Amino acid sequence: MVNIAIFASGSGTNFENLVKHIQEGSLPGCICKLLIVDKEHAKALERAKRLGIEAIYVNPKAYADKKAYEQEIRRHLEEKGVELIVLAGYMRFIGEELLTHYPQRIINIHPAYLPNFPGAHGIQDAYEAKAEFTGVTVHYVDEGIDTGKIIMQEKIMIDPSWTLEELETSVHALEYTLFPKALKQVCEEIEEGKQ
Repeated sequence: MVNIAIFASGSGTNFENLVKHIQEGSLPGCICKLLIVDKEHAKALERAKRLGIEAIYVNPKAYADKKAYEQEIRRHLEEKGVELIVLAGYMRFIGEELLTHYPQRIINIHPAYLPNFPGAHGIQDAYEAKAEFTGVTVHYVDEGIDTGKIIMQEKIMIDPSWTLEELETSVHALEYTLFPKALKQVCEEIEEGKQ
């Protein structure tokens, strides 16, 4: 079993989707030990309570710098024996502290078909560019912005008649199927590496 921690900043729909897959047995190789949020009133906290997952709010403003903030997070991760960090709508850049201690052990979901439309507004950027397609990418996290090695990705053809909301709905629906598949693959690879 691979112990994972999920990081979120907002509503936590991807967090809840992954935890439900774990609890229902369709992600047998991993167990969610912890939810970390960086916003005090993140809706993800309510979801964690309902799902019976321990959740911790770490306030970035309470620390002198990113390193100190991430050292506090790392303390919680180490207490729980976390082996893999899963970013599910976590809207902060991961710094050197976590990258160093979790090399190739941090994955992220991005709502675009990378390398197209990196950054915080992947769906809106694709929509405004009148792109022919977009998609969803799950990738390892490195020092860059959505530049890490791609684990899995899938395209969506954009119907020119769609509103931004319709595109968002399509992208999120794909996230809910792709993310569990990618997480399963990563956990299996970690398990194999332990043997």
